[in-house]
Amino acid sequence: MLKQFFILCSGADTDILEECSIGEQNKYAGIGATVFFTAAMATIAASYALYTVFDNLISSIFFGLIWGLLIFNLDRYIVSTIKKRDNFIDEIIQATPRIFLAIIIAVVISKPLELKIFEKEINQVLLEQKNDLTLTNQNQIAQQFNPKITELENQISGLQSEINNKETEVNALYSTYISEAEGTAGTKLLGKGPVYKEKREKHDAALAELQQLKTDNKAKIATIESQINSLQSSYEANVTDSQPIIDNFDGLMARITALGKLPWLPSFFIFLLFLAIETSPIIAKLLSPKGEFDFRLQDQETIIKTWTAQQVAERKLLLKTDNDINNKVYNEIADEEDVMNYKRKKARELMQYQADAFLKKQKGVL
Repeated sequence: MLKQFFILCSGADTDILEECSIGEQNKYAGIGATVFFTAAMATIAASYALYTVFDNLISSIFFGLIWGLLIFNLDRYIVSTIKKRDNFIDEIIQATPRIFLAIIIAVVISKPLELKIFEKEINQVLLEQKNDLTLTNQNQIAQQFNPKITELENQISGLQSEINNKETEVNALYSTYISEAEGTAGTKLLGKGPVYKEKREKHDAALAELQQLKTDNKAKIATIESQINSLQSSYEANVTDSQPIIDNFDGLMARITALGKLPWLPSFFIFLLFLAIETSPIIAKLLSPKGEFDFRLQDQETIIKTWTAQQVAERKLLLKTDNDINNKVYNEIADEEDVMNYKRKKARELMQYQADAFLKKQKGVL
């Protein structure tokens, strides 16, 4: 049962192959097994590749099976259409387009499996890329908010400088009226005289202005700090909203790109492995000698070809004979006097009709 299944996979004519030896049947069973397992590998590879895209197991398996059946049909067609010739160069020319197609199929099959085999290394490359993207994204978003935040912080610094300058002024006035009271500066009279009172009043007025300035500027600073907090919240929200896009940066194209950053030699050997698997049925048919199956197939094709050529030759001969007979009959009739007289009479009538019609048309014009 398994042998018959693999023979069916090889695309060979089972009616002819049943009349061949066991060795010939085993050869085509081996070719069919290669076709089947290549399609199985294609199904696995396509399912994994689609799973990285859709992230759905059932859909990936379904479309992977469709892809595997497509590869199976292509391989079966390629193998079944390669026929042994008497000239090896003719066989190479016949197989060249099929070998190119096999190379394309090998690339398509091997790439998803390379992604699975080197998954850990690819994940490391993707992690580095995600970290770089995260930093780049944060910097780009920060460029949208930092100028405004810096401007607001400068405003806070300006308001705080006003308070500090006013405090310095108040402290200076305080030192002035204390020194006046102690007699160490100003009039140098000990006690609280008129000058002391004047300087004390000036200090008290400046102190009141300082208290008012602190109240006003603190309110302004609180408003500005609220704006800064709002900008920082917007920055964090933008970073949080954009981060899932970066976290999901592990699709099929991203993995293929990451695979390209790894050393090429291991991937190349995996490609060669699948290329050998994909082209093995073709190479086996090219290298194997002309077998019993090929002779029997050629015999059947020759019979049909000869019979078709005979039918075409007979139809051509029949057509030529019929034409010769018709020509001979018409030539004999053409020489008869009655036929000539009849044609002469009809030609005269036709010329009369034409003359009458011309005359009638000319009268209508005039």
